[in-house]
Amino acid sequence: MKVLVIGNGGREHAIAWKIAQNCLVEKVYCAPGNGGTHVENKCENINLDKIDDLVKFAKEEHIDLTFVGPEAKLVEGISDVFKAEGLKIFGPSKKAAQLEGSKSFSKDFMKKYGIKTAAYEVFTEIEPALKYVKTCPYPTVIKADGLAAGKGVVICQTVEEASNTLNEFMINDVFKGSGKKVVIEQFLDGVEASILSFTDGNTIIPFISSKDHKQIFDEDKGPNTGGMGVIAPNPYCTVDVLEDFNENILKPTLLGINSEEMDYIGVIFFGIMITKDGTYLLEYNVRMGDPETQAVLPLLKSDFTELVLAAIDKKLSSFNLEWEKGSSCCVVLASKGYPGSYETGKIIEIKPSKGKVFAAGAIYEDGHLKTSGGRVLSLVSIGSNLDEAINNTYEELSSVNFEGAYCRKDIGKLYK
Repeated sequence: MKVLVIGNGGREHAIAWKIAQNCLVEKVYCAPGNGGTHVENKCENINLDKIDDLVKFAKEEHIDLTFVGPEAKLVEGISDVFKAEGLKIFGPSKKAAQLEGSKSFSKDFMKKYGIKTAAYEVFTEIEPALKYVKTCPYPTVIKADGLAAGKGVVICQTVEEASNTLNEFMINDVFKGSGKKVVIEQFLDGVEASILSFTDGNTIIPFISSKDHKQIFDEDKGPNTGGMGVIAPNPYCTVDVLEDFNENILKPTLLGINSEEMDYIGVIFFGIMITKDGTYLLEYNVRMGDPETQAVLPLLKSDFTELVLAAIDKKLSSFNLEWEKGSSCCVVLASKGYPGSYETGKIIEIKPSKGKVFAAGAIYEDGHLKTSGGRVLSLVSIGSNLDEAINNTYEELSSVNFEGAYCRKDIGKLYK
């Protein structure tokens, strides 16, 4: 088999690595990939980005399967184009991708199908939105309607902060159109959890849960990032929480997907909030999370490629998904200054270790891995329990280094 993986992050490195473990996979092309996929077994980077060019490549190289990593391509409709050309692709249709591509669409979908979520209002004009935030309860949550690279959600503590956020989103247009429409949402107090899932449109198979750590500094302080680390499974996802999630979120979501005839074959990622009043859905993503993917896939015992093919063939109901016993811990190494300004081009040194290193903001140049982004690498280790996984990861961090490397020292430790 020849497989094409679209994307260039740590998530795509982990996906390519897992796909390559299938003995029938001969080559994994990564478009465009990164420095990590450049040196990964069976992988080859190709410098393509436009959908038409990717279709042409898939045809010419007789690609057997394409896996779409990032959300933007799905929202753009890449799956519809590939399927129209007779190419096998794993990713939801353009219509289904609106569940991530539009916050208002997804919230209306949740409301329509009785999915447990926070109360909300949608605004397309600044004046009614400013009037609303003068009387709504605080804290309140303001979300840009469209894609905003994970930065379109602000928890506002005061009227002044909410008004400034609305002006940034709707008037200053910091997200280039994605914030012209906003969702203002009830703040939910609790603990977040991520549940990656695969669906073939008839069945949704949830993966093990995980817990992301968004803030840049220890003790969850400082600005949000794309994610500074993950543990899996999430210790807050008890049997009761997962039952609540299954009954009040997963099942009605599947009903909605079928009722709306969404042509949904791909990833559905549930971002949930565990509160004293039960489990609520915060958002859908239509792709695997980053860095959740890096923490979850090393624990997957079943063959990942076979799982993807089972979804495409609509055979998930009979697929036996198995997981390794134990836990994983993923710690992200970032460039000094991230999520603000930072320097790139720093040489990365990686010594042999028991952990697995996934590259994100890294390129291969002049015979070296070099930094090229804010979140540079993810280091993942597993253990028989969470404490062991955390300890293993932090012990292995000395095997990876570049000038100005920064990481949080408390990933997975806050829940205790």
